Amino acid sequence: VQLQASGGGLVQPGGSLRLSCAASGRRFSANPVGWYRQAPGQQRELVASATGGGLITYADSVKDRFKLSRDLAKNTVYLQMNNLKPEDTAVYYCNGVKGCVVYWGQGTQVTVSS
Repeated sequence: VQLQASGGGLVQPGGSLRLSCAASGRRFSANPVGWYRQAPGQQRELVASATGGGLITYADSVKDRFKLSRDLAKNTVYLQMNNLKPEDTAVYYCNGVKGCVVYWGQGTQVTVSS
């Protein structure tokens, strides 16, 4: 199983990015998935997650700005990030849970700076 994260980049404050996490090898259509981020010198933190049943939760710091969605046909999870702030700067990782195994993508860098 491979999770390929993409879509990161440099954006000005107030801008938007959409991250993608494409899964290959196994389907994650009914499995929990999530987006995490890790800023330099800090621990990895949960940004957004979705249960297999479709319940989505967000960290307080990103509520009303970020949106997690899934394209079941493409086996891909997205994170739409709007109104980005400098404190959103981090490496973003996606993950998926299949049984007792947690699969991680390789991370994509998001930098919010003017």
